Amino acid sequence: MFALFRLNYHNQYYAAYPDGVQLNQIKKLWLDSLADYPVEQILKGAKHAIEHSDYLPTLNRMLECCQQGLAEFGLPSAHDAYVEACRAYSPKSAQNWSHTAVYLAGRDSDWFFLANNTERTSWPIFKEHYQKYCVAVLRGESLEVPQSEALELQPSEPLSVSEQLAQLQNLRTKTGL
Repeated sequence: MFALFRLNYHNQYYAAYPDGVQLNQIKKLWLDSLADYPVEQILKGAKHAIEHSDYLPTLNRMLECCQQGLAEFGLPSAHDAYVEACRAYSPKSAQNWSHTAVYLAGRDSDWFFLANNTERTSWPIFKEHYQKYCVAVLRGESLEVPQSEALELQPSEPLSVSEQLAQLQNLRTKTGL
């Protein structure tokens, strides 16, 4: 990645990284920040930055460029995913999600929290969970919406009055009432 930047942003590169010690510190910082992304995604992000900017990218811009490849995996943008999660009806697991990561991020953010707080409050929480699942998808992990338990096919017969009274008496003796 830094070799690509050196070739494409020659003067800017040497102005930003004038000595080897500073360059090594910056590489360590970038390595820690980009560690969750596969190498292929980082290279795609670097190429995206080169193709769409006349200036040497910052770390923040590089993180954004790495996120650009999410559409290739069927992942919506983070904000689109947030809106989808906030607008979903119950039961949530039965919805037709654009990607499983949206459901899982909404679940981990807490559906009640998303529905009852402002975007200012809930968006950062959702975004953190969503990015975690996006990184998992980029690594090749398989995500699944948990299956909800099915209702009984044949509802049981209601108890007769005498059986209900016997059950009530049984509860009273167990609880000591």
